[in-house]
Amino acid sequence: MKKIAFGMLNQLNKLLLPSLFKKDPNRLKGYEKAILGFRYWVLINYLKAKEINA
Repeated sequence: MKKIAFGMLNQLNKLLLPSLFKKDPNRLKGYEKAILGFRYWVLINYLKAKEINA
């Protein structure tokens, strides 16, 4: 169940949220840091759920 939920969130992140990989993390604005943190949190939880179910 967790794998499906975080998988869907991960897909939504790819579609809706901006990609920040070319920007310097030290120069990001507050909301960009929040987006980056959320994307990281979703990705890590998805990978953990995928590892457990594999």
